Amino acid sequence: MTGDLPVRFADVAAAADRLRGVAVETPLLESEALNQLVGGRLLIKPEPLQRTGSFKFRGAYNAISALRPAAVVAYSSGNHAQGVALAARLLRIPATIVMPADAPRTKLEGTRALGAEVVTYDRAVDDREAIGRDIADRTGAVLIRPYDDARIIAGQGTLGLELAEQAAHIGARLDAALVCCGGGGLVAGCATALTHLVPGIAVYAVEPVGFDDTTRSLAAGRRLGNEPGGRSLCDALLAPMPGELTFAINAQLLAGGVAVSDDDVARAMRLAFRHLKLVVEPGGAVALAAALAGKVPTRDRTIGIVLSGGNVDADLFARLLAEAA
Repeated sequence: MTGDLPVRFADVAAAADRLRGVAVETPLLESEALNQLVGGRLLIKPEPLQRTGSFKFRGAYNAISALRPAAVVAYSSGNHAQGVALAARLLRIPATIVMPADAPRTKLEGTRALGAEVVTYDRAVDDREAIGRDIADRTGAVLIRPYDDARIIAGQGTLGLELAEQAAHIGARLDAALVCCGGGGLVAGCATALTHLVPGIAVYAVEPVGFDDTTRSLAAGRRLGNEPGGRSLCDALLAPMPGELTFAINAQLLAGGVAVSDDDVARAMRLAFRHLKLVVEPGGAVALAAALAGKVPTRDRTIGIVLSGGNVDADLFARLLAEAA
C-alpha cells in the first residue's frame, strides 16, 4: 500500500535496525482507571521515557547516522533540538540548533547541556527555516529538518512499529491509533508502520485547537496553513502547515484528524500523572486528551495512544496540577 509513497515500511524497518541498542524501546502501558473512563482499552506508548524525553531522538538519530555529515544544523521549539543534539553528540558531530527565545526553559537548557550551540530567534517575526538555511550555507553543515525528511519520518515510524508488535505480543488487536501531529512526521511514520502491520487500523492525527492544519488539509485534500497569532499550551505542535512529504503520506494513510482544547490537554496531563505516574508535556498529551474527550469512538475498542514527550517546565506542570485541586 505504501510503495508509491516517499517512505515505505522497509524504510521504517531499516531505521529500527539503526536504532536498535541506541534508542529506548519504550514499554506499552495500560491503566484500568483510564480504560473505565473511555469504556474501551487504551494501550499507551510513553515516549517521555525515551532518550531526551521525546520521540524526536528516533528520527534525528536515524537521519544523522545514515548521512554521517561533518556538522548539522536544525531548527526546533525544543524536542527535535534535543534529539538532534544527542544524536550528534553520540556520533561525534558538531550541532547548531535554532530555537525560539520563548521555548520552554527545560528545552533550551537541555539542548545546551547536550553540547549543541543554540541560536535563538523571535518566533513572531523571524523565519527559523531561513536562519537554519543561512547557517547551513555559511558553515557547510547539513540541515536536519524536524519532520519533512524521509529519514526523519522513517525513524519516527519505529514508534508505530513497536506499538504494533507489542500489542500483538499481548494478544491485542488495535482498532485505531491516536498520534500527536505538528508538522506530521510522527503520525506519517507511525501510519506507515501501523497500516502495514495491522490491516484495517484507523490512524488519526491529533492537533491543538487553532493549529489543526493537518485535520483541515485532510478534509480539503490540499495543504492548508494556520491563521497567524494563535496560541496553545502545546508549544511542540505549532507548525504553520503540514509538510509536503508528511502530507503526501498522511493524505493516503490516515483515517482523519481531530483537535483538542487546552482544557482537554491539561486534563490528560493530570490523569497521566495520576494513573500512569508520568510527566507528559502538553503537546505530548493530545492523543490521550482526544480519547478522554471522546473525539473518536472508544467504547469496546482497543486504541493505541502515543504520549510523545515529557519536556514540560516544572512551574507550568505544577500550575496545571494545582488547577485540578
